[in-house]
Amino acid sequence: MTNVQTSAIMSAGMKILRETLGIIEAEIFIANIKSPGFDYTKWRENLWEDISLRELLKRAAKAEEKYGVPKNVVIM
Repeated sequence: MTNVQTSAIMSAGMKILRETLGIIEAEIFIANIKSPGFDYTKWRENLWEDISLRELLKRAAKAEEKYGVPKNVVIM
């Protein structure tokens, strides 16, 4: 069973993927992440290597401004 917070995060994530990539590319992204040979830990190690923390925070603030924060999500 999925809780409300998880559902809100999943909905927000899909919305962002669809708006950013388009529906087909979003589905391709999800299929690749779910593939058996995909190593998320290894992938994420290099995910932000070409961006500074300051730039990442700017982008996160912009995304929050544009998309908001899903209901029931606790931000610490």
